[in-house]
Amino acid sequence: MVGVIVAGFGSLIGVLLGGWLTVRNNDRMAQRENVRQWRDIRLLACNQFLTAHRKYVSFILEPTAVITAIPHPRDTAQLMPFFDESGRPYKEELESTFTAMRLVAENPETVRAGVQLVRGARRLAAARASLPESDLPSDDFQELWNAEQKFLNSMRAEIGLPPMPRQP
Repeated sequence: MVGVIVAGFGSLIGVLLGGWLTVRNNDRMAQRENVRQWRDIRLLACNQFLTAHRKYVSFILEPTAVITAIPHPRDTAQLMPFFDESGRPYKEELESTFTAMRLVAENPETVRAGVQLVRGARRLAAARASLPESDLPSDDFQELWNAEQKFLNSMRAEIGLPPMPRQP
Protein backbone atom coordinates (compact mmCIF):
# COMPACT_ATOMS: atom_id res chain seq x y z
CA MET A 1 0.00 0.00 0.00
CA VAL A 2 2.83 2.43 0.87
CA GLY A 3 4.56 1.55 -2.39
CA VAL A 4 1.46 2.47 -4.40
CA ILE A 5 1.16 5.81 -2.57
CA VAL A 6 4.87 6.60 -3.07
CA ALA A 7 4.68 5.62 -6.75
CA GLY A 8 1.54 7.75 -7.24
CA PHE A 9 3.10 10.66 -5.38
CA GLY A 10 6.29 10.33 -7.45
CA SER A 11 4.26 10.28 -10.66
CA LEU A 12 2.35 13.37 -9.53
CA ILE A 13 5.60 15.23 -8.80
CA GLY A 14 6.97 14.17 -12.19
CA VAL A 15 3.86 15.46 -13.98
CA LEU A 16 3.97 18.76 -12.07
CA LEU A 17 7.70 19.20 -12.71
CA GLY A 18 7.26 18.37 -16.41
CA GLY A 19 4.37 20.82 -16.72
CA TRP A 20 6.31 23.55 -14.95
CA LEU A 21 9.36 23.00 -17.20
CA THR A 22 7.16 23.07 -20.31
CA VAL A 23 5.51 26.34 -19.25
CA ARG A 24 8.91 27.84 -18.40
CA ASN A 25 10.37 26.75 -21.75
CA ASN A 26 7.37 28.15 -23.67
CA ASP A 27 7.69 31.44 -21.79
CA ARG A 28 11.36 31.72 -22.69
CA MET A 29 10.62 30.95 -26.33
CA ALA A 30 7.90 33.61 -26.37
CA GLN A 31 10.28 36.15 -24.81
CA ARG A 32 12.98 35.36 -27.40
CA GLU A 33 10.43 35.73 -30.20
CA ASN A 34 9.27 39.06 -28.76
CA VAL A 35 12.87 40.32 -28.59
CA ARG A 36 13.46 39.18 -32.19
CA GLN A 37 10.29 40.90 -33.42
CA TRP A 38 11.21 44.17 -31.70
CA ARG A 39 14.72 43.92 -33.13
CA ASP A 40 13.24 43.57 -36.63
CA ILE A 41 10.86 46.49 -36.02
CA ARG A 42 13.72 48.70 -34.81
CA LEU A 43 15.90 47.68 -37.75
CA LEU A 44 13.14 48.52 -40.23
CA ALA A 45 12.42 51.89 -38.59
CA CYS A 46 16.13 52.74 -38.55
CA ASN A 47 16.54 51.78 -42.20
CA GLN A 48 13.52 53.85 -43.25
CA PHE A 49 14.71 56.84 -41.22
CA LEU A 50 18.23 56.74 -42.66
CA THR A 51 16.88 56.30 -46.19
CA ALA A 52 14.58 59.32 -45.75
CA HIS A 53 17.49 61.30 -44.30
CA ARG A 54 19.68 60.52 -47.30
CA LYS A 55 16.89 61.46 -49.72
CA TYR A 56 16.37 64.74 -47.84
CA VAL A 57 20.07 65.60 -48.04
CA SER A 58 20.20 64.59 -51.71
CA PHE A 59 17.30 66.91 -52.46
CA ILE A 60 19.03 69.76 -50.63
CA LEU A 61 22.08 69.30 -52.87
CA GLU A 62 20.11 69.41 -56.13
CA PRO A 63 20.81 72.62 -58.05
CA THR A 64 17.10 72.99 -58.85
CA ALA A 65 15.95 72.74 -55.21
CA VAL A 66 13.83 75.67 -54.07
CA ILE A 67 14.30 76.22 -50.34
CA THR A 68 13.42 79.18 -48.17
CA ALA A 69 14.27 79.73 -44.53
CA ILE A 70 12.71 81.84 -41.82
CA PRO A 71 13.70 82.35 -38.18
CA HIS A 72 12.39 79.75 -35.76
CA PRO A 73 9.51 81.20 -33.67
CA ARG A 74 11.09 80.24 -30.33
CA ASP A 75 14.80 80.35 -31.20
CA THR A 76 15.38 83.23 -33.61
CA ALA A 77 19.07 82.30 -33.99
CA GLN A 78 17.95 79.09 -35.69
CA LEU A 79 16.43 79.03 -39.19
CA MET A 80 13.57 76.78 -40.29
CA PRO A 81 13.76 75.51 -43.88
CA PHE A 82 10.68 75.30 -46.11
CA PHE A 83 10.45 73.50 -49.45
CA ASP A 84 8.36 73.91 -52.56
CA GLU A 85 6.01 71.18 -53.84
CA SER A 86 8.86 69.05 -55.18
CA GLY A 87 10.75 69.08 -51.87
CA ARG A 88 7.82 68.75 -49.48
CA PRO A 89 7.60 64.92 -49.82
CA TYR A 90 11.25 64.60 -48.69
CA LYS A 91 10.57 66.72 -45.62
CA GLU A 92 7.39 64.82 -44.79
CA GLU A 93 9.09 61.44 -45.19
CA LEU A 94 11.96 62.51 -42.95
CA GLU A 95 9.58 63.79 -40.29
CA SER A 96 7.34 60.72 -40.33
CA THR A 97 10.19 58.20 -40.25
CA PHE A 98 11.86 60.23 -37.50
CA THR A 99 8.69 59.95 -35.43
CA ALA A 100 8.47 56.20 -36.12
CA MET A 101 12.09 55.73 -35.06
CA ARG A 102 11.44 57.63 -31.83
CA LEU A 103 8.42 55.43 -31.12
CA VAL A 104 10.38 52.17 -31.30
CA ALA A 105 13.80 53.26 -30.02
CA GLU A 106 14.60 51.67 -26.70
CA ASN A 107 17.61 53.75 -25.75
CA PRO A 108 17.29 57.52 -25.13
CA GLU A 109 20.77 57.93 -26.64
CA THR A 110 19.42 56.66 -29.96
CA VAL A 111 16.67 59.27 -29.89
CA ARG A 112 19.17 62.03 -29.02
CA ALA A 113 21.43 60.92 -31.88
CA GLY A 114 18.42 60.94 -34.24
CA VAL A 115 17.50 64.45 -33.10
CA GLN A 116 21.06 65.62 -33.87
CA LEU A 117 20.85 63.99 -37.29
CA VAL A 118 17.58 65.76 -38.14
CA ARG A 119 18.84 69.10 -36.77
CA GLY A 120 21.99 68.80 -38.88
CA ALA A 121 19.94 68.13 -42.01
CA ARG A 122 17.65 71.07 -41.24
CA ARG A 123 20.66 73.33 -40.63
CA LEU A 124 22.09 72.29 -44.00
CA ALA A 125 18.73 72.95 -45.70
CA ALA A 126 18.51 76.37 -44.07
CA ALA A 127 22.02 77.20 -45.29
CA ARG A 128 21.05 75.99 -48.77
CA ALA A 129 18.20 78.53 -48.80
CA SER A 130 20.74 81.34 -49.19
CA LEU A 131 23.70 79.51 -50.76
CA PRO A 132 24.21 77.46 -53.90
CA GLU A 133 24.86 73.76 -53.25
CA SER A 134 28.56 74.17 -54.11
CA ASP A 135 29.08 76.80 -51.37
CA LEU A 136 27.56 74.92 -48.44
CA PRO A 137 29.89 74.91 -45.40
CA SER A 138 31.97 71.75 -45.16
CA ASP A 139 31.73 71.96 -41.35
CA ASP A 140 27.98 71.39 -41.62
CA PHE A 141 28.58 68.25 -43.67
CA GLN A 142 31.17 66.99 -41.19
CA GLU A 143 28.75 67.55 -38.29
CA LEU A 144 26.03 65.77 -40.25
CA TRP A 145 28.18 62.71 -40.98
CA ASN A 146 29.39 62.62 -37.34
CA ALA A 147 25.76 62.68 -36.21
CA GLU A 148 24.95 59.87 -38.62
CA GLN A 149 27.84 57.79 -37.28
CA LYS A 150 26.68 58.39 -33.72
CA PHE A 151 23.12 57.39 -34.62
CA LEU A 152 24.28 54.25 -36.41
CA ASN A 153 26.40 53.15 -33.46
CA SER A 154 23.60 53.80 -30.99
CA MET A 155 21.09 51.89 -33.11
CA ARG A 156 23.56 49.02 -33.64
CA ALA A 157 23.96 48.78 -29.87
CA GLU A 158 20.17 48.61 -29.50
CA ILE A 159 19.87 45.68 -31.87
CA GLY A 160 22.86 43.87 -30.41
CA LEU A 161 25.56 44.59 -32.99
CA PRO A 162 29.06 45.94 -32.28
CA PRO A 163 29.84 49.58 -33.13
CA MET A 164 31.03 50.36 -36.64
CA PRO A 165 34.70 51.24 -37.00
CA ARG A 166 35.37 54.90 -37.62
CA GLN A 167 35.75 55.53 -41.34
CA PRO A 168 38.34 57.95 -42.67
